[in-house]
Amino acid sequence: MNLTATRTLHGHILTPHGFVLGQLQLGDDGRIVSVEGEPQPESAVRASDLPVILPGFIDLHVHGGGGRDIMEGAGAIAHIARMHARHGTTALLATTVTAPVDALARAMADLGPACAHRAPDAARVLGVHLEGPFINPGKLGAQPAFARQGGLAELMQLHALAPIRLITLAPEVEGHLDWIPQLLKAGFRVQLGHSDGTYEDGVAALERGASGFTHLFNAMSGLHHRAPGMVGAALAHARYAEIIPDLVHVHPGAILAALRAIPCLYCVTDSTSAAGMPDGPYRLGSQPVTKCMGGVRLADGTLAGSTLTMDQALRNLLDIGLGIEDASRRMSTHAADHLGLHDRGRLAAGCWADVVVLSPRHWALQQVFIEGESIDIEDAE
Repeated sequence: MNLTATRTLHGHILTPHGFVLGQLQLGDDGRIVSVEGEPQPESAVRASDLPVILPGFIDLHVHGGGGRDIMEGAGAIAHIARMHARHGTTALLATTVTAPVDALARAMADLGPACAHRAPDAARVLGVHLEGPFINPGKLGAQPAFARQGGLAELMQLHALAPIRLITLAPEVEGHLDWIPQLLKAGFRVQLGHSDGTYEDGVAALERGASGFTHLFNAMSGLHHRAPGMVGAALAHARYAEIIPDLVHVHPGAILAALRAIPCLYCVTDSTSAAGMPDGPYRLGSQPVTKCMGGVRLADGTLAGSTLTMDQALRNLLDIGLGIEDASRRMSTHAADHLGLHDRGRLAAGCWADVVVLSPRHWALQQVFIEGESIDIEDAE
């Protein structure tokens, strides 16, 4: 590799092999040139006043932010990606909601160019997470009531407009178990969610190739010792699963239980248009929602996504007892691995220069780099 280093960062750097105290060189092509330094224990990192340098955060479940919603189209995604970049998110999946096919197609038509070309000061849009419409109408959560059985023709029509990387489906819906191998063969990854399926349904879906669970514990059949449900299938068998660590969607004790059970549990925000905004009325797709008391809810009180940002998610993980190295991998590396992206979510030569720099005291963001570009974070909350 013959690159010119355009910027050098100094501090405690989290490499794939642990922390080093040294320097990280960013190349002129947006990739990392080198990481050099002496190995350091995590205790030394926490005791130091030097900056902590981590892989940029990767959020695979983003509905909106800064007052805009993915389903709006009309350039909403660039605004959303900029808002989340100011909070350390360097790459994301734009996440749709359950909707009629024409509404999904309008949103996807806007997302296609955004996936092809990253906007300035914005997170990289890696593709689309299709959260619905292929879910159980009895487990909508805050999703609009347009759930339906999956069909390859509809899916490929949408995929032609913007690259779908991840599909959430309910395996108990007729035909979905047999559909999973077809989806994998076509290059999609499948997560289980918005499901009232049994433990056996979840295990059968994993055996057919489903690789994860969408916002674990939320909008899925719960764990009972005689009926383990979808949660039980995840805890017993999953390698990957999303979790929303806003400490509203999931109790800290349940997060800790999931951490012990699922090796590559990773964090998502499930953020809505209300993220980064004051209390008040907003939308989640076609649903009116209200931001109040630290959350987002429908009129009947149902949780409707979150206002979480990834920098706050990191601080929440640290507050409930995780070490910084473990927390960081759940903010970036595991999500990248789930998508098969081995040049993101880690600080190593040749990887994309997606970097967050934090203070070691309050874990406040000091700098964000996306593909080598320094991001203006002055407007971050």
